[in-house]
This record gives sequence, structure tokens and C-alpha cells, in this order.
Amino acid sequence: MKHWTHYSKSLSLPILTLILLLGSSSLTAAQTARASDENLAATINEMLERTYKPDEPGAAVIAVREGKVILRKGYGKANLELGVPVEPDMVFRLGSITKQFTAVAVLMLAEQGKLSLDDDITKFLPDYPTRGQKITIEHLLTHTSGIKSYTSLPEWLTLWRKDIPLNELIALFKDQPVDFAPGERWAYNNSAYVLLGAIIEKASGQTYREFIEKNIFAPLSMKRSFYDDTARVIPRRVSGYSKSGDGYINAAYLSMTQPYAAGALTSSVDDLALWDAALYTNKLVKQETLKRAWTASKLNDGKPTRYGYGWGTNSYEGHRIIEHGGGINGFSTDALRLPDDRIFVAVLTNKDSGTPAPSEVAFKIAALTVGKPYREPTATKLPSGALDKYVGVYQLDRKDEVVIRREDEKLLAQFPQSGKIEILPLSEAEFVIKGSRNRLRFTKNAAGEISNLVLHGNYGADQEAAKIDKPLPAERRAVTLDFALYERYVGEYELAPGFSFTISREGDKLLAQATGQPKLEIFPESQTKFFAKEVDAQVEFVVDESGKASSMILQQGGRKLPGKKTK
Repeated sequence: MKHWTHYSKSLSLPILTLILLLGSSSLTAAQTARASDENLAATINEMLERTYKPDEPGAAVIAVREGKVILRKGYGKANLELGVPVEPDMVFRLGSITKQFTAVAVLMLAEQGKLSLDDDITKFLPDYPTRGQKITIEHLLTHTSGIKSYTSLPEWLTLWRKDIPLNELIALFKDQPVDFAPGERWAYNNSAYVLLGAIIEKASGQTYREFIEKNIFAPLSMKRSFYDDTARVIPRRVSGYSKSGDGYINAAYLSMTQPYAAGALTSSVDDLALWDAALYTNKLVKQETLKRAWTASKLNDGKPTRYGYGWGTNSYEGHRIIEHGGGINGFSTDALRLPDDRIFVAVLTNKDSGTPAPSEVAFKIAALTVGKPYREPTATKLPSGALDKYVGVYQLDRKDEVVIRREDEKLLAQFPQSGKIEILPLSEAEFVIKGSRNRLRFTKNAAGEISNLVLHGNYGADQEAAKIDKPLPAERRAVTLDFALYERYVGEYELAPGFSFTISREGDKLLAQATGQPKLEIFPESQTKFFAKEVDAQVEFVVDESGKASSMILQQGGRKLPGKKTK
């Protein structure tokens, strides 16, 4: 889900095969394998060159099969201002790929007898309010704790620039109401991994940063892997960017005290390949322990979640996939492994939005490498008028809703706090979200009417939403205003110390830009109320007696953030 900022379709080509004439003895088996690897690398490279433009933020990519590097290359620019190209040894923020390192750190401490996955978190965090529920370390690892994820709180956006001590970071969410009882549901949760970082510190006597760097990075010779720190000089670190209009801007500043054990690590694709290789050994933890990390956890009712400890689980054409992606200011990433085939792919990009997502790129590379190229699903055409039966409001949980609308011959889905996105029919019951592999499946009741939809992502538990008897939310429609009125709103509004909204006019457009973030056009629905189309957010201006704006209110995610005009 997106807030105001952009925080989380490449071509797949058939594998080129080497044809050998019968009776030829000029090529050895090793030479044949090398030639096949070269053709595969050429196919992958062609796909990547079409995906990443040379003068835009790019990607470092590595593909490894059975310990041998098939492709290792950089694409696009590491720094737009200096024109420096991406190279594969460069350092990127990992975002939530961090979680697998946090999970392995917990498993290392478990093998050392310093904690148990069944321990109540209050054993290490005695002041944490669990409200009479037993929340275990395993609940945190598997995103089944029910604790509120702090990155979903609108007020968190105002704190990005602030260095926050760990106890204050935990205080942001610990008194929030829980979303569900432990083990009842699966919901991606950054707060859980912050708590795991705190538990690692308590159990080990080291800071999270010290533990990861000394006990994982150093033994594996991961020399380009660090806990990120914007003040620290890190050689070969690339710059991160966000899309803005037709170009890019430097990504919004984020104090790396805040992602912490949920997303603060940096690395290179080379180092991630070292990490992957170590996971086939007992160097860090035993193989039987890692098998637990790669096994889908189950909810209280026995339903599998397709998520283990810091890794998601999936499959493709009979091949097991262990994967995790990441999205953080300026960066989007994915690391994917097919353990039974000993295939590893990492895609690290220095832009935080846009298509295709690194997870799609990594998946298509893996599919090519395993010899089963992915074919984009073909949308089917449903009978005229058949789309209307899907239209409605579907309740995802006690609060969140998914809205399905029809626009001409298209169906659009709007998820909580997000803009509308097209869904394409694969059959009467199954749809795919355009530009991804994520599916929606509609089910019927006994009367043959659409009654539910099921959201199926790349990993994590399926989410069910029941169709409810509720009218569609009124479509926000832009009205026509005298563009001269826009001038009264132009200025800077402070929503929190260090976090402001700048309102500017460009011709007949009114634009809003949060600190360090892309400009978004906002559209008038009245003289004082405006809305964004790219995200589910609204802005209301408060005017004084002279008719000029004196303050504004940002509404998003069910919360309102007021801001006074300062300039």
C-alpha cells in the first residue's frame, strides 16, 4: 500500500539452445555447458537492456546456477548527476531483504540456547503491552502477531528525518490497538521485525548492527554489506531516486534508525550471492533449522501462509521458490532462490517505483535459468455486460475495503490507501493485476452471485474479502475552477517539524510536494478541497477573511494531519 510517498512487464525471451551435430567431438562437455551458459546470459542480458534505460536509475543483477555465475552486470546509472553507471559491486539499500538476515540472527541465538522461538516476547521486552495475549518470537517472524505495523500509520510520514532511539521507535506502535489475535491472520508487519531487532540486542548483549556485521557479514566475507548510515562514508554506494513526472528526483531523506531490523541493511549483488551460498552450509545455522525458515507457517486454523521466517515461499512449474523483496526510499529490490535447483537471482534497483518491479524481473530470470520461460497470461474477453457482477465493495477485514469499479469495458480495483489499478480477466473467476503476477479470484454463493474475492500475492497468506451491501464510494470528480484561484493556495505548509507540503502552480495545474518527495497533481472537487489520483489522499485548504489559505489539512488512511502555512 502507498501513502503520499511512493515507498513498495519486462519482456521474457525464449532460451537460446546450443545444437550440436551428432558425431562431433570438437566440444567437450564443459565447453558445451559454457556455451549454453553464454547463450542464457545473452538472453537475460537482452531482456535487462530492454528493461533498464542507460540514462535512468538502473539495477545491479546477478544470476547464479549451481555455484556458477551466469550473469553479473549493472544497468543504468548509479548517480544521475555524475553520470556514473551501475556496476555489480556497488552498494544498494536492501529494504525488507533485511528481514532474512534478522531471521537468521534469531535462529543463531536459538541454536545457542539464548532464546526459543516459542518464548513470549515479554521475556525480553517485559514492558511491552501484550494485553493478556501470548505473542511469541515465532509470531513476529511469521507476520502473524497482530501488532500494528508502524509504517502504516500516517503520522509516521512526518518523522522520516528524525533519528529515533529504539525505545521511542517501539513507542510509536506499542499502544496502538492490535489488528487481530496472535496466529489468527497473516499481515505484513514491520513493527514485528523492529521487536525482533530489540530481542536480538537483549539476548546477545550486542547492538543489532554489531551482531549482524560481526556474526554474519564478517564470517562470510561480505565486505560490501553494512547497516546503512547516511553519515557514514560507504565506498561504491549508489544514489537512490524517486519518479517525479517525466523524470526523477533524489529520494526523500529517511533516518536509517527507523527501518532498523526491518529494512536498514545495505549490500551488493556479489555479497548476496555469498550469503546465498552460505545458506547451503551449516556455517551460520544448521540446515534443519533453515528448513523451518523456508517452510510456510500456519495460522491457528491450520491454513498455510506461504511465509516462513523472513522469506516468502512459492513455486513455479514444480520448482520451489524462496524469495523476499524490499522497498525503501530510493530503492526497490528482490532476492530469489530456487534451492532444489541451486539457482539464485538478485535484482537491486536505485529507484523506488515504476514497472517492472524487481520481483518480476528476478522471477523471469529464474524461469529462464531453470529452462521454463515465463509466459505472460493472456487476458480473455468476457461477454458484454458481464463485468457489472464484480462491481462492489469487499470488506478485507474489520476496517479495510477493496473497491471494484467498472470503467467502460475495464475493471479497476482500488486497494486501501492506493490509487485504482486495472485487473485483467483470465477466466470468469480469475483476474490478474495488470503488470504483476498477483491474482484475484472471485467466488459465488449458492445463488450464483459473486460473494467473495481472494487476493493471491507472490507470497504470504491469501486474503479473503466478503462482498458487502454498501454503495460504491462516490467517485471524486474534478470541477472547473478559475486557475487564478490556485494562487491563494501556493506556499509551504508545515505538518510536523522537518516535514512540509509545498503547493505550487504550473499553468493550469496545482501540484503538491511533500518534503523530498515527487510532485503530484491535485484536482479540485470544490474551491477549497482537492484530491490526488495516484494515491488515496485529499487536501483541504482553510482560508482566512482575505480569501487566502492560512492552513491545510491532509487526509489519508482515515487520519487527518493539519499544517499551518509558513511561507
